[in-house]
Amino acid sequence: MDLRRLLAAVEEAQPIEVVDSLAAELAGMVDAAQVSLLIANFSGTAVVRLSHVTGEGELRDGHNERTESLSLDDSVYQRVLFTQDLEVVEDGGHFRVLVPVTERGDAIGILELSLPRRPSTEILDYLVAAAHALSYVLIASRRHTDLFEWAQRDIPFSLAAEIQRRLLPSAYTAECGSFTIAGWLEPAHDAGGDTFDYSIDREHLYVSITDAVGHSTQAALLATLTVASLRNTRRTLASPAEQAAEVNTTLLAQAREDQFVTGQLIRIRLADGSAELINAGHPQPFRLRDGRARPIEVATELPFGVETAPYTVQSLELQPGDRLLLVTDGYLERNAVRVDVERILAATVDRHPRQIVQELASQVLEATAGRLRDDATAVCIDWIGPEGSRNATGGSSRSRATAV
Repeated sequence: MDLRRLLAAVEEAQPIEVVDSLAAELAGMVDAAQVSLLIANFSGTAVVRLSHVTGEGELRDGHNERTESLSLDDSVYQRVLFTQDLEVVEDGGHFRVLVPVTERGDAIGILELSLPRRPSTEILDYLVAAAHALSYVLIASRRHTDLFEWAQRDIPFSLAAEIQRRLLPSAYTAECGSFTIAGWLEPAHDAGGDTFDYSIDREHLYVSITDAVGHSTQAALLATLTVASLRNTRRTLASPAEQAAEVNTTLLAQAREDQFVTGQLIRIRLADGSAELINAGHPQPFRLRDGRARPIEVATELPFGVETAPYTVQSLELQPGDRLLLVTDGYLERNAVRVDVERILAATVDRHPRQIVQELASQVLEATAGRLRDDATAVCIDWIGPEGSRNATGGSSRSRATAV
């Protein structure tokens, strides 16, 4: 089985046809009766099988696409996405193989195949490699089409939500040698202006989490000013202090007097875990160390956009094994008071950061009966240390097959 042949077939296809081309080529290589891609939806509650109507005479005008939504709740799909482990399920004499499609821990979806016989170890290894290659193909292809984004939208977006989504990183999860980071934004009914962002260079991990005052389009536009300013200065390799000064100046000049943004900016040195932190009117971060979760006592300064004043850089030292959690006040307001962040952190020490942020989102929705008054955003960082390593092919530091 030649992976280069598989990629060549995909690369020759139009962006919207890459999945179909891969499915056809892969089916012939492993004798699969059916091959499909299941994409994780934006709510984190289901995977979506995307296909299109192909009957003769069908007008291909963009309205002949269809989706099948499969709930993740206590399903094999949820296990595969959460653990990033391949599973083989016997199903009426056939065997379903579910392979995570992942890139540096970002769970994009699942490659599902139906085989007439139990696959060998060689075939399973090949499918893991094919799914990993598919993740890069999808990342490249979705730059040219809205089709995959359309399939992931289980509810219509408001204009504010559309703006807000453009401010988030393209991948919510990243695994590197010395750390793993994952973020999640659970939007209020009327988008509340939350954002998170990160970037990795040769020496540092940069992280920001912000909350613009207000709701709807005005909050989204204020968040746009904030994120654009932070990214613009960060891309000049600016320090957290320089980023804070610039975003504060930008908001004082461009925003109304009653508008401001709370936020935390962190820069972690990859060589040793030493970190610089600025806290502009934002809730304190949490740290899980040796099984105990506690808030980190950091000084709180004025939000961005309130007055002209320098921000104080605070020091934070991370030890290998530390888990750092940043949240917005959507987890701390009165209608989310039953979300015990410290308890959840302590009880989920063995889970991936990707699961932690989604578990927090699930808890806040349960606590508020789905009626969030404000966005609830969380960023979870596992500090592994400079000696850490990962399995890039498996996508989540492991890729063992599980038979059911």
